[in-house]
Formats: sequence, C-alpha cells, structure tokens
Amino acid sequence: MTDTHKWQLLALTVLLGGLLYLLAPVLTPFAAAALFAYLGDPLVDRLEARKLSRGTAVGIVFLLMTLVAVGAVLLLIPMLRTQMAAFGEKLPVFAEWVQNTALPWIEVQTGFSLDHLKAENLVALAKDYWQEAGQAAGQVFTHLSRSSLAVLGFLANLALIPVVSFYLLRDWDVLLGRVRELLPRTVEPTVVKLAGEADAVLGSFLRGQISVMLSLGAIYSIGLWLVGVDLALLIGMLAGLVSFVPYLGMVIGLGAALIATLVQHGDLFHIVLVCAVFGAGQMVESFLLTPWLVGDKIGMHPVAVIFAIMAGGQLFGFLGVLLALPVAAVVMVVLRWLHARYTESSLYGGDGDQAHRQSRREVRASARRAEDTDARIEAQPLRGAKANAAPGPRVTTAKPDAADDSADASTTPREGSGKRRRRRRGPRGGGEQPA
Repeated sequence: MTDTHKWQLLALTVLLGGLLYLLAPVLTPFAAAALFAYLGDPLVDRLEARKLSRGTAVGIVFLLMTLVAVGAVLLLIPMLRTQMAAFGEKLPVFAEWVQNTALPWIEVQTGFSLDHLKAENLVALAKDYWQEAGQAAGQVFTHLSRSSLAVLGFLANLALIPVVSFYLLRDWDVLLGRVRELLPRTVEPTVVKLAGEADAVLGSFLRGQISVMLSLGAIYSIGLWLVGVDLALLIGMLAGLVSFVPYLGMVIGLGAALIATLVQHGDLFHIVLVCAVFGAGQMVESFLLTPWLVGDKIGMHPVAVIFAIMAGGQLFGFLGVLLALPVAAVVMVVLRWLHARYTESSLYGGDGDQAHRQSRREVRASARRAEDTDARIEAQPLRGAKANAAPGPRVTTAKPDAADDSADASTTPREGSGKRRRRRRGPRGGGEQPA
C-alpha cells in the first residue's frame, strides 16, 4: 500500500466517523436492530445447517425472539405496575420518616442544621415561588407539546427496530460478503482475520453479559422477595440491568433496597438481610457467573469499561452507551494485533534485536521443516519385511531420519548382493547351495 492509499484510507475513515457523529440521533434504532440481528445470526446458521432455507430459519428465530419479548412484557408490566402503585402509597410514610427520623439523626451526628429541608420550610419556600411557578406553567405546557412529539418519535423508532432486525437478519451473510468484496486485496486477509477474532470475542461477551444481567436480576429479585421487600422485582431487575457497568448495579440496587427497607420495616434486622442478599449476589457474579458465562473475553480493566461507557454516552448519547462495550471489544482485538506487530518491529527492539527476531524465525522454520520431514516419512511405503511391522516411535528431527534412510539404503543392497554371490559360487568343495 502506497502513501497515497494510506492517506486516502485515513481520510475515508475520518469522513465516516464524522458522518456517524452527525447521524447519531437517527442511528439508534438501526444500531439496536443490527445488535439483535448479530445475536440471532448464529441460531439462523444452525437452522440452515439442518436443511432449512434462510427465510424459514429467520422467520423461526424472529418468532421466538418476539414471543420472548412479548411474554416478558406481559409478565413483568403488571407486577411492576403493582409495585409502583405500592411505592406511591408509601411516599407519605417515607417523607414522614425523613422528617422525623433521618434528618434529626443526621443533625445529631454531624452538627449541621437542616432546618431548610423540613416540611414547613419547604411549604413556605413553595409559597414564595408560587407566582414564578405560575409563569413557568406556560413554558411547561409548551415543552409538553414538544415532548409529545418526542414521545411519538420514540415510539416510531421502537416500532422500526423489529422491522430492520428482520431484514438485516435475512440478508446478514450477503451484506458481509459485499463488505468483504469492497476491501482492498492487499489488506483483505488481515481484515478478515481480525474480523473473525473480533466476532468470536464480541459474540461470546454479549451473550455472556446478557446472561449475567438476567441472572443477577433474578437473584436480587428473589432474594429481596424472601427478605420481605415490597419493591423486590423493581429493584432487583433495575440492579441486574445496570450491572454491565462493574459494581454499578450493586450500588444502585443496594441503595434503593435500603431506602425501601427503612421505609417499610425500619429495623436493623431487615437492613442486614438486604446487605446479605447483595453481598451474596456479588459473590455469585464474581466467582461463578462472570468466569463461567463471560470469562476474560474483552480483557478490559473495570475502569476502562466505565470510561468506555461514559465516553460513548458523551459522544453519541444513548447510541454511544449501547455500542460502547461492543466497540471496545473490537478495539481491544485491534490493539492486541498492533501490539504484536510493534514488538516484532525494529522500533521496539532497535538494531540490536535483529538477531533475536532472526533466531525466532529460524526456530519456526526449523519446526516447519521437521513437520514436513515427518509427514514424508510416514507417507513412504515400507519395503521387505518392514511392510507388515508396526510403526516405530515418531521422529522429531530431520537429520537423523536422513541418516537412517541412507544407512538402510546402503546396507540393504550390499546384504542382498552378498547372498546372491554366495548362492552363485557355493562352497569350494561342492555345487551351489543356498545361503
């Protein structure tokens, strides 16, 4: 690849990056659809291997995904609605607990005055700003009218996701083939190799992480329900869904569960039980779920994971949060490849490292020659009495094999010629006798 081609490739990359940044607000449903299609493609390929057509396999997978989504909504929405209604009924109790118990305890422990947070002061403050609140009401209604359009746009994008997912899932292999055809021939093998590694890492990570999130949500929900927390399902599922950020699910879930427990029970025993539930869930995640379902697929430090999510959200909003970890997985594969290239370059070792790299190349070449020699030896037919003998131990070096072959070749004709000479001449005192 010439310098001109490199500059052209760099300019094209920058142009595509800027275009993605500008189109980020409308790319969210397409990115979500591509993610669903990527997750469903392996199952479609397995069904195709069982002699089903691509369209039939896509229809079966899409139907299964739709049934799972609809079943989850029909099962969870009524339960969440019931728990949200119970939470609304307990809000006055929570406000009374804050005013009569929490604030006095904080004042005693810290020595700070929190009178401005008491109920009567908040009411007086609301009266002072009542007129300004009335003026702001018009602005609120204006924003509500605009937000209604935003809600309609959100619903339209939500309805667009399954449609785009179906077409992407149907034509997934065709689209990948066309992208491969567009690659420059000089870089096509390298790009295909890196894409295969990224696919293995990304697929395993996404499927494993989704399994971990659902498992943690179930563990937290069941544990809080056994403790007796009314909002067990809501808090548990929330903690499980945000657990893709390390320790964030435990922090949010534990805080919400402690507040709900204090409002509902208000004793130390239930607080200890809630802490035990989240401690057990964290241990199960660290020692069982993550090593078994995810492993070290990306190889990123937890701080790097948090930074990737925050950077994606800052640059592309919700789309960036959605794609932060998949993009990070691909970037890690590319960085490992660049690291391997860098350690083998003269920039890393200098001229003094040339001998080390040359010796490594010679060792690899010698190993390949030894394997080729072993393959040729095993392929040669054995002669004479050795034809029916059991094969001996496998030889791992080339020179001894060559010496043995030459010795066998040089010994066998001499032995045979001596026997023939003895048969022709025979003993001195008589006729021809067999040897």
